[in-house]
Amino acid sequence: MTYNPARLITSFVLALSIGLVSVPSIAQQIDPDSPDAYVKLNRKVQCSLKDGEETTFRWWGNAYARIPGQRDKHLFQLEGMNVRHCVTLNDKEKGEGYRLISREIMLYLDPKTGEVLRTWENPWTGKSNEVIHVANDPVNSRPTFGVGRDGKPQKFPATFLNGTYFMNFEVPLFYTNPLGGDYQDYVGGTYHSAEIFDFSGNEASLLDPNQNVEYANVAWVRIAKWLPFMEMGDRPGLMYFNAVGKKLKSWDDLPEVMKKEIAKSYPKYTNAPPLDDDRKNETSWTYMKKIIDQRKAEKAD
Repeated sequence: MTYNPARLITSFVLALSIGLVSVPSIAQQIDPDSPDAYVKLNRKVQCSLKDGEETTFRWWGNAYARIPGQRDKHLFQLEGMNVRHCVTLNDKEKGEGYRLISREIMLYLDPKTGEVLRTWENPWTGKSNEVIHVANDPVNSRPTFGVGRDGKPQKFPATFLNGTYFMNFEVPLFYTNPLGGDYQDYVGGTYHSAEIFDFSGNEASLLDPNQNVEYANVAWVRIAKWLPFMEMGDRPGLMYFNAVGKKLKSWDDLPEVMKKEIAKSYPKYTNAPPLDDDRKNETSWTYMKKIIDQRKAEKAD
């Protein structure tokens, strides 16, 4: 039998016209400039369109010290995770929005071996410091709506290029240091840093209305003062952190070093906090303050 492409195409068109075959409808993509896209697309990147569906971000990188007049020093490898989910909010004036609920860990690893550090030999003070890893619970966002504080609709802040979306935002931080004293207005003692986030991923999956989650790529940079556990006091210098990461298909995709550490020391980090969590956010500084206060209490006993 002779293969005739034209005859096959003609037969298919005829069958389609009389209803013998059907073609599945293709859902229209989300319009990134539409009024509800700001909430919907941000939510797909940050968590999921489905309330309570947990997702996990992982990031990894390095931390360096910079002191004027000295070479930068590689202090730590970094391994971090954040487990999260979102809940829908409704506001009479702003419409539908969401809130992100999460907790996160970042481990400081030996820069040569990649092993989790328990103590750190401080090259500037000569002290052997107990390493306090990041274990912030919770890390929750403010409510996100498609209408800004000025009452105007917000546009999804992404650039689309060759099938990829790019989204960046900066978080300058300047607030009273929880570890400071009672006279900060006179002598200083604010926490001054900056965190920079860059998200990117596949444009088609982001704009697909049938996909609840966008498995985004992320880059993170942080510029900040010395970590509290380093006990560097007023010594000049700063630290910078550089990491890349991704939203994972499953919490189980975390590396073994993280899963082992969670099982050993942070068992609740297998899941996000409850959706109705209204606790005040934890930071590296407030977490360290609790540890310092606990140490003082133990010495007093």
